[in-house]
Amino acid sequence: MKHFSRCILSILLLTILGLSAHAQAIMDSTAKVESTGGFKFSGYLDTYYFMNFNNPSSRSNLGTSGISRGFDRYPGQFQLGMLMTRMSYSNKWAEVVGEVGWGPNAEYGSYGNDFRYKWGSVLANSTISALFIKQAYINLKASDKLTFTMGQFGTHIGYEYIDAPLNFHYSINNTFNAGIPFYHTGLKATYAFSDKVSLMAGVVNGTDGLNDNNRGKSFIGQLFVSPSEGFNIYFNTIQGNEANARVTGKDTTSWFGVLDLVATYQISEKFMLGAWLMYGSLKGEFQGGAYTDKVKNWGGANLYATYKFSDVFTLGSRIEYFDNTSGARALLTNGEGTDVMTYTFTGNVSLAGGALSLKPEFRIDSFKKILGAGNEEAQQFMDADGKFTKNSQSTIGMAAIFKF
Repeated sequence: MKHFSRCILSILLLTILGLSAHAQAIMDSTAKVESTGGFKFSGYLDTYYFMNFNNPSSRSNLGTSGISRGFDRYPGQFQLGMLMTRMSYSNKWAEVVGEVGWGPNAEYGSYGNDFRYKWGSVLANSTISALFIKQAYINLKASDKLTFTMGQFGTHIGYEYIDAPLNFHYSINNTFNAGIPFYHTGLKATYAFSDKVSLMAGVVNGTDGLNDNNRGKSFIGQLFVSPSEGFNIYFNTIQGNEANARVTGKDTTSWFGVLDLVATYQISEKFMLGAWLMYGSLKGEFQGGAYTDKVKNWGGANLYATYKFSDVFTLGSRIEYFDNTSGARALLTNGEGTDVMTYTFTGNVSLAGGALSLKPEFRIDSFKKILGAGNEEAQQFMDADGKFTKNSQSTIGMAAIFKF
């Protein structure tokens, strides 16, 4: 009996010692993971002042559509854009990213989110000023080539971004503002075949919404190729059903899709060319909008050029044509489909070691004029008397962007 008790005690002791050793190994492993991880905090603030040569009595650049401008919405006054804060933590295998936006332009990162009128938001001069989750996602690095991303992330579609420091021009174009999604919530995987070819594919709730508005999901994809040094091409898409669910629980057969091509070519150390072609199609209903049994299309064509004169000053231009004559999207003139030519010229003055950018900008938007008797006051833009007699507008001013 004593021998048996000694055996039991020995086994228990060995087990305790083994568990302790295993626990210590786990702690050592955890400490190792933590030691290889890193926390980063960054962000930016942008602010601006622009003048409108039409001198609209509303002091608004938004036009009858309400979306004729994106970031630079209100002329003749100093305005904030967004204070964006980015936090990330990563180790060898995973990364978590959280971006919180504060101010009027943060709305773009959560556009269509029902929470945008809550959380103590302030409505002032038709501009939302609040706190929004702009991005929040987890990256899992399955291998050196394969990465999975899950959460809320900015769209992969397009040449331009919600973030002012990532765009050369301060004002965003109509193709971005009226033609494509801003963000998605879902799961995607990216596989890098090499530094010249990668493929991304994923499934998302849809476009621009915290909650899915139906039972269906949308497919997203991106193919990146770099044929030569300095020459990058992106093929992007989203395809899916964006109609609201019915009380019966069944979805309609509606369809929403965007195809686009983005290309950049660094011709020399100083000179860069860029191009963005986008084509969208819609049939049925889009997120509760009017139902149409016909296919409606819209599209945009953009050409970019920048020239770096010195480490301090770079000059850039953007020429854009956006076609929404079918009326599929919200960029309308007096409720009718329209198209627009836009010309933008922007300087970039880099100060404070690159942390501060001053962007003087001149922009002209010329919309299709609505002809016919009685339509003299049915154009896109407002004049000094409060009447919509202008089919074009010109603005000039400057934005300041500080990155930290």
